[in-house]
Amino acid sequence: MNFTQMHERLRLEMLRRIQRGTLSVSLLARQTGFGQAHLSNFLHGRRQLSLEAMDRILAAQRLTAADLLPALDAVAPSTDEDSDLVPVVSHPAALFEPFIRPSAVQFLLHLPAGSLQSVRPRASQSRRAWQRFVAVRIPSPDAKAMEPLVQAEALAIIDRHYISLLAYRPNQPSLYAVRHGAHLRLRYVDFVSSRLVLRPLNLAFPVELIEMNPAESPGDLLAGRVILILNEL
Repeated sequence: MNFTQMHERLRLEMLRRIQRGTLSVSLLARQTGFGQAHLSNFLHGRRQLSLEAMDRILAAQRLTAADLLPALDAVAPSTDEDSDLVPVVSHPAALFEPFIRPSAVQFLLHLPAGSLQSVRPRASQSRRAWQRFVAVRIPSPDAKAMEPLVQAEALAIIDRHYISLLAYRPNQPSLYAVRHGAHLRLRYVDFVSSRLVLRPLNLAFPVELIEMNPAESPGDLLAGRVILILNEL
């Protein structure tokens, strides 16, 4: 990874922390000694930082350069030609981390080589900068609404480059990972009258409605499309 790529990953990580409410420009300014205008220009991509300035931000936020590496580069630097590797992460990491930090990877899931190459994306330009495929574990209480498709402790592989509600295949509903607080729910999703409509497979569970803010789009609440469910035997 070159300097420009590392710089961009640091910028996106700081924006992610600000959006989650764990950081502010004023706090980062106090931690680093930089002016808020200087940091604002950096965060909005209007100027680049020097290596020394990047080091100060990393130290202030208790990050290392390794935390900016793509997870697969850091965890599995040697290419596995027989597998496609997908990091298994927490729900918050799948939702909010554009680039999965090595420390966020629980383990790597091995899929047959080339199995992800034909998956079609449909995302905004900003989302296409995110690391694409991640997997999350679905605990028993969350799986029940989608039984028998999703079983307790299943692994759901998510394409974070597909956040459109247009059906991936004609006449077949797509399954999405939807933000619910800091966690994900797997549901079929529609958009009706400024509301996201979350539909379970198990009819014993209710349909849920999520009111959208005027500034939000449906894609803002989607981690992505679920492309594969791996149920434990």
